[in-house]
Amino acid sequence: MFKIGEFSKLSQVPVKTLRYYDEIGLLTAAEVDRFTSYRSYSADQLPRLNRILALKELGLSLAQITRLLDGDLSPEQIRGMLRLKQAQIQQQVQEDQAQLTRVEWRLRQIEKEGTMLDYEVVLKEINPQTVAGIRDTIPTYSSQGPLWAELCAYLAQHKVKAAGPSLTLYYDTEYRERDVDVETLTPVSTPLPESDRVKVRELPGGLMACVVHQGAYDTLGEAYSQILAWIQAHGYRIVGPNRDVYLRCPDNDYTDSLASGYKDYLTEAPADYVTEIQIPVAKT
Repeated sequence: MFKIGEFSKLSQVPVKTLRYYDEIGLLTAAEVDRFTSYRSYSADQLPRLNRILALKELGLSLAQITRLLDGDLSPEQIRGMLRLKQAQIQQQVQEDQAQLTRVEWRLRQIEKEGTMLDYEVVLKEINPQTVAGIRDTIPTYSSQGPLWAELCAYLAQHKVKAAGPSLTLYYDTEYRERDVDVETLTPVSTPLPESDRVKVRELPGGLMACVVHQGAYDTLGEAYSQILAWIQAHGYRIVGPNRDVYLRCPDNDYTDSLASGYKDYLTEAPADYVTEIQIPVAKT
């Protein structure tokens, strides 16, 4: 028989760990002195301890190890437990690899620019939302004013208030100098009848690459350049129309009906505009 300290040195397992294994019944001491409570172990217990250590290296919890050693599990149950652990490890490896890719991309950008980036690209799961909107072809990207005026007037006519920040969807798959296919949208939470122009629907959610831009709309180009470079560098592909979400937008006359109760969204200074670009993505 070995005293617990001797068994610890022999097995290279801390005494504290051996005591804990004894307490939970994973590796019970061969003998416990009834007067001193000192634990003693036998050499016959080393194979079980080595098996515990080997299973721990596989990432199994102590509860799982106890089931494997004492649960009289069938070979299929054991395979199922190990396959589950295999899947968990594979998922963790994928997440770690994605994080490593983001770090490497950030380092390359800092080395290229000589400073930290102005924009932080993040992945988000965006929830679906009910929206009212008008889709039309407009002369240029900056020609959205009439669509917003029309949409806001329609909402005001039906006494429907915005249920969140408004947004624009861009349906063209490439940059266009003229004839831009857009949809101006406002989230709503109360019933609203449709018209020939205004449609009510559920805007799909999903995984989005997102970046926040502060400033006038004519300076959004750099934000788009960086988010598109991020998507390509991280192995994603675009799977839907990109969105500009107006977290803080111009305080125009027609926005009163749109933003009642959302005055924090409005500003008169273009430098204070806040826009979140959202691009639906999926892994390539």
